[in-house]
Amino acid sequence: MDKKRIGRRIKAFRKLKGYTQIQFAQEMEISTSKLGNIERGTQQPSDQLLDEIAEKLSISKQELVLEEHSN
Repeated sequence: MDKKRIGRRIKAFRKLKGYTQIQFAQEMEISTSKLGNIERGTQQPSDQLLDEIAEKLSISKQELVLEEHSN
């Protein structure tokens, strides 16, 4: 997983849903600095946190991380 790409996608989807960084961090029950680090790609979110972020943003985890499955 590319931390920077995932962080950019989290930020983009967060903004599309109308959350500020502070509001979203409060909704996710994490610190604003942790969310900022994740969005900048300096911190790797855990799989559990990615699942929770995807659920909160009403998108699939695959859409969030752009996992491609080859046939």
